Amino acid sequence: MQPKPTKNPDDTRFRVLHVLAHNPNLTQREIAAQLGMSTSGLNYVLHALVDRGLIKVRNFVRSSNKLGYAYLLTPQGVVEKTRLTQGFVARKLAERAALDAEIREILAQGDDVPDGGVGGGNLQLAND
Repeated sequence: MQPKPTKNPDDTRFRVLHVLAHNPNLTQREIAAQLGMSTSGLNYVLHALVDRGLIKVRNFVRSSNKLGYAYLLTPQGVVEKTRLTQGFVARKLAERAALDAEIREILAQGDDVPDGGVGGGNLQLAND
């Protein structure tokens, strides 16, 4: 599943670091496709991460693919990924709580909701 593009720079850095932590040997094109962003946009983010000392780029010297690189998180990158993960999860939980509240309000008003509810009555909100 491709994530929704975000305008939050912390979310972008989190998503890139998350992919690199699990798949350091992916190409820029593969990473960009997985994240739903342009290759040039990803290249910009990667350079910023390198400049901040969060990742190292290693060339596969013995590789038949001379353009093959590995993107490795530095210890500082691991710490930053942890911080970004905490912020990402907190933002997403807050978004979910706001959506749940809005849905509850709409359902309580009975606005255009069929007798069976939403999705045939299979709607599950947080804390149900």
